[in-house]
Amino acid sequence: MDTTTTQALPDSGLKRNVGFIGLIWASTGSIIGSGWLFGSQEALKTAGPAAIISWVIGGVAVLVLALVHAELGGMFPIAGGTARFPHIAFGGIAGASFGWFSWLQSVTVAPIEVEAMIKYAQHWQFAHPWLHTVVVGGETQQLLTGAGIAVAIVLMAVVTVINLLSVRILANTNSAATWWKVAIPLLVIIVLAFSGFHGENFTAADGFLPQGAKGILAAVSTSGIIFAFLGFEQADQLAGEAKNPKRDIPRAVIGSVVIGLVIYLLLQVVFLGALQSGAVQGSWATADFTKYTGPFADIAMAAGLTWLAVVIFVDAIISPAGTGLIYVTATTRISYGLSRNGYFPKAFEWTTKAGVPWVGLVTAFVVGCACFAPFPSWQGLVSLITSASVLMYAGAPLALGAFRKRIPEVERPYRMPIASVLSPVAFIIANLIILWTGWDTDWKLGVAILIGAVVIVLNNVFRGATSVRPRWDWKAAQWLLPYLVGMGLIVYFSDFNTTAPVVLFPLWVDIVVVAVFSLVVYFWAIASASPREEILRTAADVRDVEESNVLEPVRH
Repeated sequence: MDTTTTQALPDSGLKRNVGFIGLIWASTGSIIGSGWLFGSQEALKTAGPAAIISWVIGGVAVLVLALVHAELGGMFPIAGGTARFPHIAFGGIAGASFGWFSWLQSVTVAPIEVEAMIKYAQHWQFAHPWLHTVVVGGETQQLLTGAGIAVAIVLMAVVTVINLLSVRILANTNSAATWWKVAIPLLVIIVLAFSGFHGENFTAADGFLPQGAKGILAAVSTSGIIFAFLGFEQADQLAGEAKNPKRDIPRAVIGSVVIGLVIYLLLQVVFLGALQSGAVQGSWATADFTKYTGPFADIAMAAGLTWLAVVIFVDAIISPAGTGLIYVTATTRISYGLSRNGYFPKAFEWTTKAGVPWVGLVTAFVVGCACFAPFPSWQGLVSLITSASVLMYAGAPLALGAFRKRIPEVERPYRMPIASVLSPVAFIIANLIILWTGWDTDWKLGVAILIGAVVIVLNNVFRGATSVRPRWDWKAAQWLLPYLVGMGLIVYFSDFNTTAPVVLFPLWVDIVVVAVFSLVVYFWAIASASPREEILRTAADVRDVEESNVLEPVRH
């Protein structure tokens, strides 16, 4: 049975207008956002010069996860794919849960990109009233003021309006912005590398490895490294609108991660090497460079490269705006897919004449604006988004393992090599990143998970008649609650919880515990996955709903 049909959708639904360049630039454009503007600074504060190792670890980890998504995206080229793979493999309980993780991660990215734009804008006098400086836990942070929140809402509105255009115009807009977004970091790398590189910085301050292995691992999660790589899955989210999804989605997903890894690694090296000696005195955690408002622009100014600083300030508007733009797009496609699976209200399937799911778009705008109140700083959102993202990614290797066991005969335009090894490794990697994020962030994610459960349950109660009823399948998801609770307990009693009453899992022991626990959950999930017939039936239902005219009239 071929479950990867790419028959064109009717005009009333999503339109297949996006080619390979649009797909790879959707993923690359999401990866190259505010992460490049702040990631090098934050990683250096946490891990010292050993942050270079952190970037390699983060890049390799995400690449393994991307290989999983490349196979799944080719198998099932459907809108909001990341949110729907667990639905096909494990039924409604797992599908609804991982779908919620996906939506939660996606809807919070645009606000953080807007905050990055406002933070870099502090270079100009007119923007000073938008932020005020406070000290939180001994760390200096810049938080949005009332005026800053108003400006942030306006910027969110601009991104929303652009998304009301057709997906073809959106893809072209994002492609043009991404060419710029990739070119500017490359320009910065070249200019700073040849304008005065200080090799002695690699052993300055309190040394190359000031916080040891724990600092390297913590930087992967909490300093914006994994956050910087987020977005490779955007080609998957737009699969329902791809011209040739079987061929283009795997190439776009893998290619975007490779591009991002090369750029970010080089950026960290030149950021470290370009710092003046006065900026790296004392310790890496408290040196003067930690106070930079616009890290790369400030380095360029100190080096007398005013023209480069101007270019960076301009890019500080374009790069985050482009990433925010594509994430708002992805959020609407995820909510569209979740509605088609029966988890979200049917209104999220309503589209404009241009094929834009407008209810999901309005919801993304409202929720995004609401984030500015509890998370008024860039740093405040990074860890939460990282943890939600890798929890979302954790569902993909489980789905891949289930598909390899239950439906091995289904066409796979791209087959991940040695999947029997890399798939469980990908699941371990996702859980390690959750561990390294720390308890202070993970407990907040737990609250968000409970909110999602309430939303999905209420929708199931009040949704009424619909063309798709979820196949909840409690048996296939029997591993889910023990998995979530177990990971929470491991993090709570680990070295990555500074308030733990007792540390049962010190550094290295916690990594081994997470790896063993992950393998138990992985093979438990694969063994309890839905039967072959149910998986094929669900895949066929998803395909049929995707390709049938079941959308509400445009007037809604």
